[in-house]
Amino acid sequence: MGKKHSKKANDSIYNERTKEAKTVRKIVLFILLGILLIIIIAGVSGYFYVQSAFKPMDPGNEETVEFEIPMGSSSSEIAEILKKHDLIKNSLVFQSYVKLNNYSDFQAGEYEMSPSLSMKEIINRLNKGQLMKEPEAKLTIPEGKSVEEIADIVEDELSISSEDFLDMAEDTTYLEELIEEYPDLLSDDILKSDVIMPLEGYLFAGTFEFFEEDPSPQSVVAEMLDATQNMVEKYDEALEDTDLNTHEMLTLASIVERESKYDEDRPKVAQVFLNRLDEDMKLQSDITAAYANGEHKITMTYDDVEVDSPYNTYNVKGLPPAPIASPSTDAVEAVLEPAGKDFDYTYFYARPDGETHYSKTLDEHKKVVKKYRHEWDELEEESKKE
Repeated sequence: MGKKHSKKANDSIYNERTKEAKTVRKIVLFILLGILLIIIIAGVSGYFYVQSAFKPMDPGNEETVEFEIPMGSSSSEIAEILKKHDLIKNSLVFQSYVKLNNYSDFQAGEYEMSPSLSMKEIINRLNKGQLMKEPEAKLTIPEGKSVEEIADIVEDELSISSEDFLDMAEDTTYLEELIEEYPDLLSDDILKSDVIMPLEGYLFAGTFEFFEEDPSPQSVVAEMLDATQNMVEKYDEALEDTDLNTHEMLTLASIVERESKYDEDRPKVAQVFLNRLDEDMKLQSDITAAYANGEHKITMTYDDVEVDSPYNTYNVKGLPPAPIASPSTDAVEAVLEPAGKDFDYTYFYARPDGETHYSKTLDEHKKVVKKYRHEWDELEEESKKE
């Protein structure tokens, strides 16, 4: 009898566990179906949401809003501007569409648009630069120019006295105000006593449009600093991966800008300088010695490279105290993404046509100099005849 009772009990337990297992399977099945349903609903909802993001925010509203796209704005910054003015529904959708379709030439300036425009129409206008009105004045600053050269261009194109521009650019009170206004870009480094020109390297090289008839020197500087700040912000993450701060990065980029003629050479030239810094070698850049001398010369003499100045990297180790010119975006990218440690050269020599030769030892470098030095000497002689 005991055994029979035990068998019945075991059967009962087995049946109970089987029933529980079926219940668990049903619960799991319902949960999986629920999750699948949620995914499907989310996918469908997401699809229709993205579709709606392409449509006008308010098809019947023709009332326009005015906004400005600053020089050097990234797609994310433009998206935020459009979102702020209720012209697009979602900034992430805007950025994704721009990236997928390789839109990159949005024109800076002041625009006037209405919520009746679709996202594609807005992108079209930004891409074609359909500005609200024609600018009253334009200013084009070539890459690699010094502040003094920029002041001359400003005088020619905007009728602002170069002397007034330079006085303002060296006014300590004004510079302190700028440091407060641009804390992520400017620092007290520009006010150090050994810095020749405080804003050197910070005035963006590019084309600027002004919608006032007579822009002030302050508004010109503000446009340039805004553009430089927008440019630098794009490379925040890349800069964090280096041992350089913003001031040092712009300083090295300005040297790379003046020392290399072609874009493909800039990452290599940048790496040469970084290699020299790592090996505690002097940079020995002719361009820095020329800046220290206050003049640009085709060929440098031994006296030129012996000038006593913290900018002369033939005499001092490390970087000069500040930039020597306005670097291009390409030069900045070269410093942040140089050729790499495998490019272990520590010398380079650029010929007048821009062709650059790289050497690993001083003996190799001397041979290159001996072979091509005459080209620079001939160029110097020709310039004297003109």
